[in-house]
Amino acid sequence: MNKKPMLIIVALAALFILGQQCLFVVDQTERAIVLQLGRPLDGVREPGLHFKLPFVQNAVLFDIRVLDYDTKPSEVITRDKKTMVVDNYVKWRIVEPLQFYRTVRTIPRAEARMDDIVYSEMREALGRFSLIEIVAMNRAEIMQQVTASSKLLLEELGVEILDVRIKGTDLPAENERAIFGRMRAEREREAKQYRSEGMEEAAKIKAATDRERSIILAEAERQGEILRGEGDADATRIYAETLSRNPDFYEFNRSLEAYRQSMKSNARIILTPESPFLKYMR
Repeated sequence: MNKKPMLIIVALAALFILGQQCLFVVDQTERAIVLQLGRPLDGVREPGLHFKLPFVQNAVLFDIRVLDYDTKPSEVITRDKKTMVVDNYVKWRIVEPLQFYRTVRTIPRAEARMDDIVYSEMREALGRFSLIEIVAMNRAEIMQQVTASSKLLLEELGVEILDVRIKGTDLPAENERAIFGRMRAEREREAKQYRSEGMEEAAKIKAATDRERSIILAEAERQGEILRGEGDADATRIYAETLSRNPDFYEFNRSLEAYRQSMKSNARIILTPESPFLKYMR
């Protein structure tokens, strides 16, 4: 009588263990393949509850979400034979779990293959440009080319490359000083060119301003001469008209002018009281 509960417990435990061996669950973010004696069976298991043979079959789950792989910094030789250190990362995902298992099996091995191929494509793409061009350029287009070529080469692994991006670029310590000197010389050359162009433009503006000033002064002088001439003509006309109306006044005015001119210096003039010169002083 005491053995019956024990047998029930043992039977339930056996059923539980058998259930664990026969059933497995695939999450929404996963896909699974079934191995029989270490060999993968055809077909990929979608999300849900699935059955497998106990002890001879086991399930391998794969995460199908987008994964990030941060590659190790690597040296690249530019077109002008300069060495630079490139640090990049890759966004990828598993799209064919069965093919993935047959070729690389694990994520670390996939990342190792990925590292070799992406580095090779990156080195080839950046090697077409000089160091100065790589530093100054917008690298989005070249990264698209690297992504496309890497994606094509890695399709056989059952993975999809979504994006390859450069996180940063640096120079080896032995090259930094030489590159800095070259960049400084280039900037100084550009600054000298800008100053030269500025001085040339300033000279043109000054010459144009001086020419315009000369034209304005000449025109003002010409107008002044015209106005002075017209004023003198008017004064002469008025003076002549006035004198023609009164000849005695003209004679008186001319005598006063002669008095002023003769008495400017300390000259001595001997005249008799009856001298005509003293007519208007009597």
